[in-house]
Amino acid sequence: MDTVLSGIRSTGNLHLGNYFGAVKNFVKMQHENRCFFFVADYHALTTHPKPENLHDNIKKVLSEYLAAGLDPEVATLYIQSDVPEIIELYLLLNMNAYVGELERTTTFKEKIRKQPENVNAGLLTYPVLMCSDIIIHQADKVPVGKDQEQNLEMARKFAKRFNHMYGVEYFKLPEPYNFGDELVKVPGLDGTGKMGKSDGNGIFLADEPSVIRKKVMRAVTDAGPKEVNSTMPEPVANLFYLLDLLSTPDTVEHFRSAYHDCSIRYGDLKKQLAEDIINFTTPIRERINDIYNDSDYLRKVVNMGAEKARASASKTLREVREILGYRPF
Repeated sequence: MDTVLSGIRSTGNLHLGNYFGAVKNFVKMQHENRCFFFVADYHALTTHPKPENLHDNIKKVLSEYLAAGLDPEVATLYIQSDVPEIIELYLLLNMNAYVGELERTTTFKEKIRKQPENVNAGLLTYPVLMCSDIIIHQADKVPVGKDQEQNLEMARKFAKRFNHMYGVEYFKLPEPYNFGDELVKVPGLDGTGKMGKSDGNGIFLADEPSVIRKKVMRAVTDAGPKEVNSTMPEPVANLFYLLDLLSTPDTVEHFRSAYHDCSIRYGDLKKQLAEDIINFTTPIRERINDIYNDSDYLRKVVNMGAEKARASASKTLREVREILGYRPF
């Protein structure tokens, strides 16, 4: 059984793209592997969030992932800042990370381009903290998106460097977890690309019905087909992709036939799609709200997660300190 670790952004809200993409796989994966899922709240500090926003974002993210199916009794679900061993290992790894290699990382160069007024040490050493997150639990595999592939490679480099410098084969070299064909890529409502938070083209699991209807009605389309059996342009094909995911087969067939015989009315398609999305998200949204308002349950979840995560992390840190020469008298 592999140990698999995945971080959860503390500033993220789950949209349909997340749900049908990584999260559904996480829910399945937790029963097949030894899984650690953590809310990366220390990483969020590089953008200097307000304290009240930070706390509420963590609460929302936990509520959403729990509502989506992560089981704290099966997987280890914890908040990064509840495990101080991560930060001590981060400090120790920083001693063997070099400024030049950190400055050359793609994510660092992108961040300083986007926020030149806030180029802090946390941004520079982000890959080291990510490495600590991963190897503190001796993870075999890490699900990563394209934007994090280089940081995972950096984690492998730091783990390998530690082993080499101290003449040990202690840290595993984590591999990317590949979902393969199981990873569904949900398109956005803007007609191009995949659904995302920052692009403003997503439907969130916590969206109210009125919000969903407005978003779907604003979705990009074209003037409509002019010839029978014509090829769909990307924006229209994207709407049909969502229809395939969320509507009944006969509904999909009705609108597909209407498109191919040029009788389709996009307004009707959008109204139907909006209602099908609402039918799908309503039980999840209600569950999110129930969990968010149940402070006792959330406290139980995070305390249980911290206890399990610290048991794993403290063992690693104790052994690392021994390797480095920090031994009790």
